[in-house]
Amino acid sequence: MRMRDDKRRITLIARGPATPERAWDSSSSAPSRLMFLEAVVLLHVLDTGVPEINLDVERVVLDRSTSAVEYLDLLASLPTDFSGDVLLVREDETGFLSSSARGGNRVLYALSPADVLFYLETHALVSAAAAEFEMPLVQTMKAARAMSA
Repeated sequence: MRMRDDKRRITLIARGPATPERAWDSSSSAPSRLMFLEAVVLLHVLDTGVPEINLDVERVVLDRSTSAVEYLDLLASLPTDFSGDVLLVREDETGFLSSSARGGNRVLYALSPADVLFYLETHALVSAAAAEFEMPLVQTMKAARAMSA
């Protein structure tokens, strides 16, 4: 399927150059079209690229690629007409989700590793098999951190 013929809504995924891989579902049968980009160009794309070429961006995922401060800077500078979710996934797989609420305001939710995986799986961004693999990995990481503290 050519990109211009693809009518699915878009999920922008920002990753850093050293971000570990995740089992994203970028198949043509997935409900969202995934577009990967470097975290440093994300704001520019949202500000200029999306309106210019009329992209239908449903959500933005910052996958272990930015700090909480950079995430807040992004939220503060989002275009006013962008109503999609903005998910920050941190190195420890916890995260924050900014979502539109009634009246056009945004709300911010703190997410546990299980919440992050639930979000990714519910929106079919990763496969269920990937989520089943990643959850024990997250639990192992937490146990190792607890033992070293």
